[in-house]
Amino acid sequence: MSKDYEPRMHSAEHILNQTMVRMFGCGRCFSAHLNKKKSKCDYHFPRPLSEEEVRALEQAVNEHIAAGLAVTEEILDRRTAAEVYSLDRLPDNAVSTVRIVRIGDYDACPCIGEHVANTSEIGTFTIISQDHADGVLRLRFKLKEAG
Repeated sequence: MSKDYEPRMHSAEHILNQTMVRMFGCGRCFSAHLNKKKSKCDYHFPRPLSEEEVRALEQAVNEHIAAGLAVTEEILDRRTAAEVYSLDRLPDNAVSTVRIVRIGDYDACPCIGEHVANTSEIGTFTIISQDHADGVLRLRFKLKEAG
């Protein structure tokens, strides 16, 4: 892992993705860049978010972080995983088995990255900016230390 890799950011990204799906009916981000200081996710989305939507999104993400959800994993064979999950973002070498990361009963998706053990370790999620161009919404976010 890179020295800038931050498991807290990765778990926050999963919660953000599921919240975007539930609030706006879009897909999970198609591109993400996660770092300790700030991160970004790109979504296929028809417009920028209003200020009210940004605040509601932050609030929903922070509610799930504060809920203290366990972050667990299970290993599925690739065929079984493909019946339930999109495997598009997994590397081609993930051939026989797929690791599914679950955040409580809120989110589950294939993933190869490191995560926190509990969402209470993540800290406070804040969207610091957004851009929209050519049907792509880019959200930039940061975390304040937990505790």
